[in-house]
Amino acid sequence: MRIRPISPDRLVAELTDRLDDASRTVEPARLRVAIDGAPAAGPDELAAALVDPLRARGRPVLHVRAADFLRPASLRFELGRTNPDAYYEGWNDEAGLRREVLDPAGPGGDGRVLPSLWDATADRASRARYVDLAPGGVVLVSGALLLGGALPFDVTVHLQLSPAALRRRTEPADEWTLPAFDRYADEVVPASFADVVVRADDPRHPALVQTGDS
Repeated sequence: MRIRPISPDRLVAELTDRLDDASRTVEPARLRVAIDGAPAAGPDELAAALVDPLRARGRPVLHVRAADFLRPASLRFELGRTNPDAYYEGWNDEAGLRREVLDPAGPGGDGRVLPSLWDATADRASRARYVDLAPGGVVLVSGALLLGGALPFDVTVHLQLSPAALRRRTEPADEWTLPAFDRYADEVVPASFADVVVRADDPRHPALVQTGDS
C-alpha cells in the first residue's frame, strides 16, 4: 500500500478523469458513484466539486445527497434523537435511494431520477420533481454510511478519517454519532474495498491510498 499526497484541486481532477473513463465503459447506461464519508470528511463538498468538471467533459451530472433520503423522524428517532445504533442501522432510506435513484440510473433503467425524497427539517416529502438523466450521465450520491447496505454503485469513493481526526473535526452537536462511525469502520471496513480511498484527515492536504492493484 502506498499513500500519495495530493492537492484538493488535483484530487478533483484525477477523480474527474477516472469517472469520465468509467462512464465510457457503461454507455449507453449511466454511472452510479458513491462519495462516502462521515460529514466531517466533506463527502457532499467533494461531490459538488466534481459536478462542473464532469459537465465540462460533456457528461450530464446529477448530485444527490443521502441526507435528502432519510427515513421519517418517527422511525429515525424511535430510540431517541441521539442513538448511535439507530443512526447506523436505520437513518438512511436505502430502499428509497435504490428505488428512486440507483435503479433508474442503472442498467435497464429509464434515467428518471428523483433528486431528493425527504425534507428532514420539515419531516415531510420533499416534493421534488423527477429529473431525466441522459444516457452516459453520472449520478453522484454523497453522504455517510453508504457502503454497508449493498447498494448498487458502479464506482465507490471512501473518504477515510483517522479516529482522532474524526473526533477532532466532528461538530460538538454531532459527537453522539461517533460510535456509529466506529462500528462502520470495524464492521463494514469500507477502506478495504472502495474503488478509491482518500485519506482526509486534513482537508487541505488529502492523500490517495494506492494498493498494488490500483
